[in-house]
Amino acid sequence: MLEESHKQTLLKLAAASIKYGLDHSKPLPVELRQYPDELQHTKACFVTLQIHQQLRGCIGTLEAYRPLVTDVVENAFAAAFQDPRFNPVQNNEYELLHYHISVLNTPEPMSFSSEEDLLQQIRPGVDGLILEDLGRRGTFLPSVWESLHTPDEFFHHLKTKAGLSPQHWSTSLKVYRYTVEDIE
Repeated sequence: MLEESHKQTLLKLAAASIKYGLDHSKPLPVELRQYPDELQHTKACFVTLQIHQQLRGCIGTLEAYRPLVTDVVENAFAAAFQDPRFNPVQNNEYELLHYHISVLNTPEPMSFSSEEDLLQQIRPGVDGLILEDLGRRGTFLPSVWESLHTPDEFFHHLKTKAGLSPQHWSTSLKVYRYTVEDIE
């Protein structure tokens, strides 16, 4: 668990990276030694942007491979300017942005014998899932439970997001579960 002051630092960094991106077309440079050790640990995160409670961008990493402060700065920039679902954030939108950072805990592989077995193991409101099969991959953060309320609904929409049919099932299917620490 991150201290409240560290959470505020990450939120400010996300905003600063977008502001820097508006002026320089690249993420905010980060000098790691300026930040507490806890924020330098290798962690993965997603940065979600909203305007008036509507999604405006969401980009993240599933595997931790760089310091958390770097991941936040890079993902905030990418959510604002590189999410293919949206046009790049404009100057007049900057003050309207609401930031949500999800710091991922290490994903754990799930063992299951059938789709029914898997669905019984999923913890609504708690688990984020990563699905992999046939060279396709998709994830839903735990926050998606706010709009997809049942394990069946959550999992079938995740299959669609990964480019598979909602009825898809195979013995090569892999599912990983993770939790997040939410920062707003």
